[in-house]
Amino acid sequence: MPYWLMKSEPDVFSIDILQSRPNQTEHWDGVRNFQARNFTRAMNVGDRAFFYHSSCAEPGVAGIVEIARSAYPDFTSWDQKSEYYDARSTPSKPYWYMVDVRFERKLKRLVSLAQLRANPALKDMRLLARGNRLSILPVCASEWEIILSME
Repeated sequence: MPYWLMKSEPDVFSIDILQSRPNQTEHWDGVRNFQARNFTRAMNVGDRAFFYHSSCAEPGVAGIVEIARSAYPDFTSWDQKSEYYDARSTPSKPYWYMVDVRFERKLKRLVSLAQLRANPALKDMRLLARGNRLSILPVCASEWEIILSME
C-alpha cells in the first residue's frame, strides 16, 4: 500500500478541523505544483497519509488520514473568488486535482520536524531533502514505520 505525507498550515486546515468535518472527511484542495499534482493523481482510495502541520511554531506529523476518494478536478481552480483560481484550468480541461481525505487518528504526540531530522534512519526521506517544499510527498514503508515508532 502506498503511503504519503500531506502538508497543511494548521491555521488554514488542521487535523482537528478535519476531525470536526461531517464524516471526518474533506477534499484536499489548493495543490498548485505540478509534481505535487502528479502525486495527487497517483493516490488511490485506501492509501494512507501522514497529516503534516507546516509553516507553524512546531511543524511535524500530527496524524494519519486515509484517501477516501481518488483524484478528481480541483473545482477551486475555476472559482474566480478563490485564492486557488487559475484561469488556465477549466472544467473541460482541468490543470489541478484534489483527493478527499478521511481522518483516521491523531498521533499520540506530534512528531516534530526536528525529531525527524535527528533520526538517522530518515536521512533519505524526501521531506528532509534540502529545498524540498512540495505539499504532497510519497513516503516509503520503512519511513512510515519509523515515524509511527516515534510517536
